[in-house]
Amino acid sequence: MPKLVFPTTAVHASFVAAMKEFEAEGRAGDGSSIGQEIDEFGARWHEPDGFAAYVVALRADEHEETVRTAGHVACTTLWYVDGDAFLGRFAIRHRLNDFLLEQGGHIGYDVRASARRRGHATAMLREGLVHARALGVDPALITCEHDNTASRKVIEGGGGVFEDRRGDKLRYWVPTA
Repeated sequence: MPKLVFPTTAVHASFVAAMKEFEAEGRAGDGSSIGQEIDEFGARWHEPDGFAAYVVALRADEHEETVRTAGHVACTTLWYVDGDAFLGRFAIRHRLNDFLLEQGGHIGYDVRASARRRGHATAMLREGLVHARALGVDPALITCEHDNTASRKVIEGGGGVFEDRRGDKLRYWVPTA
């Protein structure tokens, strides 16, 4: 049964395969969290030591005192896995800065292409909201592209209340309690 877990080296091979799927979609260099991670760590993911360093960096990003790129905030990343199969990622930003309030929100999630349309995003959101509540995030802002019908349905199904559209982003507030 799939579940959210903290990043782990146990899913190395499956993770690398999933990132190739995201790259094939054009996610490298697209400005998204996945795209930024592909750009920063992708060249080292194939090697066990490079992947282990990436996992350590993700776990360190949970802590407020960690030095991070300007404009980034503390973020807890969870991976949605089924055994040793990486299915997706779920990120909880601990607070909002100006950019996140307008565009990114508290929560971001991605499901690898080969695992889509099976309810994984819905399950990740349901389970991830519990983690967000434990971090003191309530309600959580979640955004999606205006033309991303699948993500919109996931957010609305998770209790998201539409606030507005800003540019290409739809903004929803989702209770975590």
